[in-house]
Amino acid sequence: MEQLPAHRPLTVVQLPDGRHVYADPANLPAPQSAGPQVVHIHEAPPDRTVQRVALGSGVGAGAVAAGVYFGPLLVGALTAIAANLAMLAFIALVLGWAVVTVVRTVTEGGKSGGRRGRKGR
Repeated sequence: MEQLPAHRPLTVVQLPDGRHVYADPANLPAPQSAGPQVVHIHEAPPDRTVQRVALGSGVGAGAVAAGVYFGPLLVGALTAIAANLAMLAFIALVLGWAVVTVVRTVTEGGKSGGRRGRKGR
């Protein structure tokens, strides 16, 4: 047992890519300094693209606030308009059906004979 090397405890180390491994911190390469991170517009999530363009072009926080506030507000307004139009179309359909039914009834003059077949001629 005396020939075994001395036990060095391994520690959990977080690598630059975010993974955690058991390693000896003395054997790891030196960490590199992090430079400025460049995020291209096509890599941004779709809901943040307008805000990134606004900030990148120097428009300022007003455009970002407008995009954040008025975006969902516009979606809600368009949904409400679509619901109102659907309700109006349904009411117009019911009223049209009622008018056609009344006109057919009045035009027949109250005849209760119904449709005449071949023998009625």
